[in-house]
Amino acid sequence: MNSGALCDFGKLLGRVLMSLIFISAGWSKIAGYAGTQAYMESAGVPGALLPLVIIAELGGGLAILFGFLTRWAALGLAIFCLASAWLFHYVPGDQAQMISFMKNITIAGGFFILACAGGGNLSVDHWLRRNK
Repeated sequence: MNSGALCDFGKLLGRVLMSLIFISAGWSKIAGYAGTQAYMESAGVPGALLPLVIIAELGGGLAILFGFLTRWAALGLAIFCLASAWLFHYVPGDQAQMISFMKNITIAGGFFILACAGGGNLSVDHWLRRNK
C-alpha cells in the first residue's frame, strides 16, 4: 500500500472515529430532550438552543462521517467542542470534569487538523470535486 492510499484510509478511519461520539450524542439528546434541556439551563445555557446543539452534533457528525463539507463541518465542530468544554466542563476543582474539558480541547485540535487536511479521497467531497 502506498502512502497516498494509507493516508486516504487514515483520513477515513479518523473521520469515522471522530464522528461516532457526535452522532451518538445527537441521538441521545433527541431521546432525552427534556433532561438535556434542563441540564443546559442548569449550566446557564438557554434550553431553546438545544435544537441547534442537536443539528451541530448529529448533522456535523454525519457530515464528518461521510466527508461532506468536511472542512466546514470540522471547523464548526472544533468551535463547538471549545464552547462546550468551557461552558460545561471547566470546573478546576473537579477532576472528572477537567478530564472532559481536556478531552473536548483535544477533539477540537483533531478537528482543526481535519479542517486543514480535508476529508481525503474516500469522501463525498472528493467524489463531488471529481464529478464536476
